[in-house]
Amino acid sequence: MEPLSAIEAFVRSAELGSFSAAARKLVLTPAAVSKSVARLEDSLGVRLFHRTTRKLKLTEAGEHLFADVAGSLHTLQEALTRVSSQRLEPTGTLKLSLAPAFGREYVLPVLKPYREACPRVLPEWHFENRQVDLIAEGYDVAVGAGLELSAGLVARELARIHIIAVSSKEYLKKHGTPKTPEELAHHQVIAFRSPRTGKPRVWTMRNRDGTEALVDPKPAILLSEVDAMAAAVRGGMGVALLPTSQVLADLERGTAVRVLPEWYADGGPLLVYFSSQRLLPARVRVFIELLAAHFKQEKLAQRFRADR
Repeated sequence: MEPLSAIEAFVRSAELGSFSAAARKLVLTPAAVSKSVARLEDSLGVRLFHRTTRKLKLTEAGEHLFADVAGSLHTLQEALTRVSSQRLEPTGTLKLSLAPAFGREYVLPVLKPYREACPRVLPEWHFENRQVDLIAEGYDVAVGAGLELSAGLVARELARIHIIAVSSKEYLKKHGTPKTPEELAHHQVIAFRSPRTGKPRVWTMRNRDGTEALVDPKPAILLSEVDAMAAAVRGGMGVALLPTSQVLADLERGTAVRVLPEWYADGGPLLVYFSSQRLLPARVRVFIELLAAHFKQEKLAQRFRADR
């Protein structure tokens, strides 16, 4: 199969009547165009041009080849141009998966600038508490943690997830404030039910000195959603271990209080997942850039840290 560059050199030379004119069109040297056409002739075993000092003239074989490939070459180049322009000018649908509360608080603010940057893209954002299969389910992007990086996926870290103990002023006034992780065993713990094991999630907390403590108290309440856990905390129902990202607004508004302020657990990275293809669609690339810029502008990576 002949390289497209050789076919293009032949077609342009035939259209313009000289290697020099074709070279100017292709931004090459006349010698390069001439050699490319000569290699094509050698490969096909026929002469395509009658060469004179003044002008090129197609041979009978050259006329047949030109008639067969010139239109196809133009069609192919138009198709490549359309694909390239779509990569530069975002189009299509951006299918995104993200957790409801986290998505509303930290990702939804990106929607307006994204729409302004990509007016021809339809944002299809799924606010859902589940692990999606990006490739199988046709998602462009997911924001969260814990997705398996299967073949065809890459991830970019946005921040680090830290887990802290939180409660309400109402609860602490009534039941007292625990001073150590071990004292959580004497409190009404609102625990997270692991969807994989069906059991309460166990955390290893550490302090700034590097001391570690396993937190595995008997739960008073067992919930399968962190949004519900945060609501239970606000309702004065007990103490919960929750991501800083989940309770940051409550802490800043004073509707929740951090308990054991010297202690935290490392919940791993918060990531944006997307396809590993070399040339990302523009609609995906622009979203990732805007999301990263939003996290940087709002200093979310620093605000999510519990060890500062």
